[in-house]
Amino acid sequence: MMMARMSLPSSLDSSLPGISRSVLSSHMETKYQCQQCDDILRKPVQAKCGHRYCVFCFNQLTSSGPKPCEACRVEGIFEESQSMLNEKEAFPDNAARREIDGLPAKCPNEGCPWTGTMKEFEGQHEGQCDYETVTCEACQLHILRNDKDRHNERECEARTLNCKYCKVSFNFKDIKAHDEICTKFPMQCKDCGKKKIPREKFPEHVKTCAKSKMACQFSKVGCHAVVDNGKQHDHEQSSIMDHLRMVLTALSSVVLVQSDGFGEYQDDCGGLGLYRAPEEKAVAEAAASGKAYSNSSSSRAGGGEGRRDSNGLGLYQAPDEGTAGASVASGRGRKSTVGLEQKVTALENIVCVLSRELERSSLTQEAQARQHHLDQEKIEGLHSKIRQLERTLTMRDLKLSETEQTLTELELCTFDGVFVWKVADFSHRRQDALAGRSPALFSPAFYSSKYGYKMCLRLYLNGDGTGRGTHLSLFFVVMRGKYDALLKWPFSQKVTLMLLDQNNREHIIDAFRPDTSSTSFQRPISEMNIASGCPLFCPLAKLASAKNSYVREDTIFIKAIVDLTGL
Repeated sequence: MMMARMSLPSSLDSSLPGISRSVLSSHMETKYQCQQCDDILRKPVQAKCGHRYCVFCFNQLTSSGPKPCEACRVEGIFEESQSMLNEKEAFPDNAARREIDGLPAKCPNEGCPWTGTMKEFEGQHEGQCDYETVTCEACQLHILRNDKDRHNERECEARTLNCKYCKVSFNFKDIKAHDEICTKFPMQCKDCGKKKIPREKFPEHVKTCAKSKMACQFSKVGCHAVVDNGKQHDHEQSSIMDHLRMVLTALSSVVLVQSDGFGEYQDDCGGLGLYRAPEEKAVAEAAASGKAYSNSSSSRAGGGEGRRDSNGLGLYQAPDEGTAGASVASGRGRKSTVGLEQKVTALENIVCVLSRELERSSLTQEAQARQHHLDQEKIEGLHSKIRQLERTLTMRDLKLSETEQTLTELELCTFDGVFVWKVADFSHRRQDALAGRSPALFSPAFYSSKYGYKMCLRLYLNGDGTGRGTHLSLFFVVMRGKYDALLKWPFSQKVTLMLLDQNNREHIIDAFRPDTSSTSFQRPISEMNIASGCPLFCPLAKLASAKNSYVREDTIFIKAIVDLTGL
């Protein structure tokens, strides 16, 4: 009994369909086409019938069980035993995969200059191209990959920000709403011009601001003055008597309103002011309403007397009642006068107390103003010291950075004319060179002797000049040194450049003697002379080979040897 064939190996699992035809920079042959997605085969598998599929497409077709091969139906060669797509009867087509890996490829994204092989595209460039259009996860906008960081930091409407004042997180679209309620948001006083006052402390500043205008605290009793905070004390001192009169007037009106419920004043025909109680007023109104006699005899019959008032009305008044009424009215008038005097005395006492409180408040406010002025001077002095310390720290940071750079140069440089340069992160640096972001790399400086020539190397990972795009270009640079005045010019020593084989078998070597008429080897008048060397130093294809021993662990080593003969 034959054993069932094993399923496809996990190394061929893929979540991507075929590679777009636009990637291929040459004519596409049918044998490289997936029968399902019609694109270039990605990790191809071959079915029992001989047709090829991307492993992703094949897994999708057979996920629910064996299926008929549609390509066999179209070609009219369908056989039930051969044309069924079955996961257990397919196998990885490594021959087709190797052929596809070697096909020439170009980046399909507009503006991208990348070219290489299909293997390099799939392994190094696909999904990493800066010119590829991607979708922003936050706002779903389509942008270029190299614009993603800038979009996320500056342009995305749905990006999350942290308030630089209160550190609260919010969406960019809510920035204006947050600024309206942020307790730490800096505000500016329109009166004194002071800036960066937190919103939570702004009301307190308005109360204490020397140039802020406020209504006089006696506005409730009639003072309409509006003065600066710093001049409140002067205004209160100059208007004490006016304020006291306003307070007295307000208190007097309150007392008179309260007295209206107990009686009233009236003027008699002689112009004397008499106090009349409420019950006497009622009796007088009743007497005036019609109880009058027409002759003097009948009026005198009762033992009293009759008289006419100023209006000609005759009012009867018993002898005893007239005297008693006058006595009662006189006594009540005296009591009313005594009561008013007592109230006036009480009001004067209240005014005196208020005056003392006002003086005490004025002294307190003046002391607080002086203390505030002293505090402001102290704060300004502290701010000045802080600014001075910040400048000092900045200068020290610059000196520290220069010292660190000098130490790094001293650690890496040599003084015998021999220099080995380790270039790490080779693939990433090469991508930067291809994209034009960093076409050239400079090595640390090295010297022919402690007081000799200062030199460095310049490396183009995508080539320069005649070697652009095809070769690795390596150049030698003469730099301005401290002891150039003591050296022989032009520079004429033989220079040997090497790309080291990390198996120590076959180094790539190029050597040249300087052209003494070239400006590249004259005494430098700027930081460094124009580079001179080998634009066709090493073919890039040689470094791309899987078996090359020049690139190991994403690192290459370059060696320079300056012949010191005659120095």
